[in-house]
This record gives sequence, C-alpha cells and structure tokens, in this order.
Amino acid sequence: MKTRVAMMFGGKSVEHEVSIISGIQAILSMDTDKYDVIPVYLDKKNSMYIGEEIGKIESYKDIPALLNKSQRVILVNDGGKVFLMPYPSKLFGAKPVEIDIAFPVVHGTNVEDGALQGYLKTVGIPFVGCDVTASAIGMDKYATKVILKENGIPVLDGKCFTMSDYAKIDEMVKTIEDTFGYPVIIKPVDLGSSVGISVAKDKNELAKAIDDAFSYARKILVEHAITNLREVNCSVLGDENDAKASEIEEPLHTKDILSYEDKYMGSNAKSGGSKGMASVSRKIPADLPAEKREEVRELAVKSFKTLGCNGVARIDFMIDADTDKLYFNEINTIPGSLSFYLWEPVGVKYKDLLDKMIQLSLKRVREEESLTFSFATNILNQGSLKGLKGSKGSKL
Repeated sequence: MKTRVAMMFGGKSVEHEVSIISGIQAILSMDTDKYDVIPVYLDKKNSMYIGEEIGKIESYKDIPALLNKSQRVILVNDGGKVFLMPYPSKLFGAKPVEIDIAFPVVHGTNVEDGALQGYLKTVGIPFVGCDVTASAIGMDKYATKVILKENGIPVLDGKCFTMSDYAKIDEMVKTIEDTFGYPVIIKPVDLGSSVGISVAKDKNELAKAIDDAFSYARKILVEHAITNLREVNCSVLGDENDAKASEIEEPLHTKDILSYEDKYMGSNAKSGGSKGMASVSRKIPADLPAEKREEVRELAVKSFKTLGCNGVARIDFMIDADTDKLYFNEINTIPGSLSFYLWEPVGVKYKDLLDKMIQLSLKRVREEESLTFSFATNILNQGSLKGLKGSKGSKL
C-alpha cells in the first residue's frame, strides 16, 4: 500500500508565491510508485484547499477562480488516523481524505518558522523536515547567530533592534554608526528570500533601510557589511546524528547582495517561467580551492547538526575576499526548490532526495515513540485539591 503524502505549500507569508513553485516542483518529482501525493494549498490566510487543479501551476494565475472550484479542508485526528476533512462539513459531496504524513514545502514566517510544524505536531500527523524548535530557531537570524557563535561557528557580530528602538530612530542610527560604522547590512530578523534586506553606506541609506526592514518585521538585525563579498551556499541532508553536504553554489547577483529579483525574477526566470531558486544565475560547483570547498561543506554539516535540523536545509555562507575568512550567514530550514539542484551534481536525484526526507521524518517518529511523554501520579487525587475554588489552603 502506498504512503499517502499531503504536500503542503503556499501560506500566510511574503514568500507565498515562491512556495507554490517549490511545492509543485516537489509534487512533480515524487516517486508515484511509493507515494500517493495529495496537493494541499494554503491560501494567504493559511486556510487549506484540495482539488483536481491544486497541483497545477497554471491554475495559480487566477487564485480566486481556483479556490471557487476547490474544497476547503481542515486536519482532523480521529482515533489515531488523520484526515483532510471537508470544511464546512456537508451531508453530501466531498469525503474525508486520509493521510499518513505531511510534507510542508513552505517558506517564511507563519509557516516555516515552527508555526505550521507545531500545528501538525498537535494534530498528531508525522511531518517532513525540521521539528518545531529547529524551525523556530532557524527562522530567527539573531537566535541562530547566538547559538552558533556559542558552538564555535564563525558568524559576523550583529545587533538586534525592536519596535521600541525604532520609535527613537535617531538614537538607533547613532548606535549603529558607533557600533559598526559603514557599510552595514539591515535585515528583518525572521524573513527569507532576501525580502527587506538592504546595504546602507551612509546615514540617509540607513534610515531608508531601517524603514523598509521594519515594514516586514517587528525585529531587525544589523551587521557590518563585508565590502569585498563572495556568497556561497551548501545544502545538507540528514538529521542531528548523521548528515552530509551537497555540492556548493555561488549565486550571481546584480547588487551588493543577492536580491529577491535575482532569485526569482532574473534572466533565467524570465526566459521560461520562474523555476524558483532553480532559476537563479549561479556557478555550480562554486569556483573554490579544494581546501575551502571542504571547509564550507564541513561547516555546513556542523551548523545543521548544532541547530538540530532534519531533512534538507540550505546554509548560506559569506567569504570576505580580502581575508578569505568564511562566515555563516543564515540557514533556510525549507529551502527554495528544496535545493535539489545542489544534490543532482553529487548523484542524488530529486525523487530520491524527497524519499530520503520522508524516511528521515519517519525515523524521527520511531525515536519519539520510544520516549516517555506521561508521568503517572495521583496529584489530582490529593486532599489539597478539595475546596480548590476560593480555598486559602490550596498550594496550586
């Protein structure tokens, strides 16, 4: 019997459209001899839909029309089995669809950041990829930086600012100038796809960059910007116990940093329709000496394990070309296109990559089932609970 996989994509995120591309790429590459795939679209309010057109990329040119002919569903656990249940429930018509595992291919806040993973865990459905903790930490660039620095992984020093700092922007600007000087890079602390990220080379650019970043997030991260920068990325497959690195890429960009436009609206995307991160102009393999290549791959695996990741992640690094020093930049716990284009050069087909991700999630389920999640006591039967309401003697 085939395993029934709910491939989930979209969601309440600025990376909504990118996720649709990544999700449908994955659907088209699944091993249909082993898996029955049910495409599940999350709209921009995180409502879930299934239907005959949901897995077709051309349907997303008119999303309202697509939703009108699709079925909204919710996840329901009934007796240990999980179903995509039609909602609102109807006496006749659509029937519940049983699923064995969820496969989130989602990007950004509200979906990749542990929120969706927490929901799936609460419902009781196994899911592919990082668990709640690793997803949440991986989305927070500042938290990631602090944890990795504590574990000996090189990162650029950074400072986090909140909305209360933004209310005193003149003081904030002075603090940044005194701490970092120029140029600096400003990032929303919890977004991907280069959304809201800017390099500032003077006070005017800094003020604009701060305004832009705070339009996307409640917290922002500021770092010194490397002037002579090379960016290289490496994917990792595995879990916290055993993981391996992919080939390395060097993305090519038109500005100081790799922008959203470079990633998804560049020349490759325009020539034949966007293919998500697979359409980025890049060098594969990156032009690196053998020793530097191995340094990147080893640091990628160490970072992945330190953060407790599972499945596939992509880790982005910075190289200061003046000093040849390597720095961790950020991790993508559900990378665009699942970084399949970095695995094919080392002999891993996309179909096999997806299969391995599913097997890793099932391994985690088996490990969790061996743990104890209850502790038998008679605490609710103690005399101290008598007369709890309004009782002065209660210790609760």
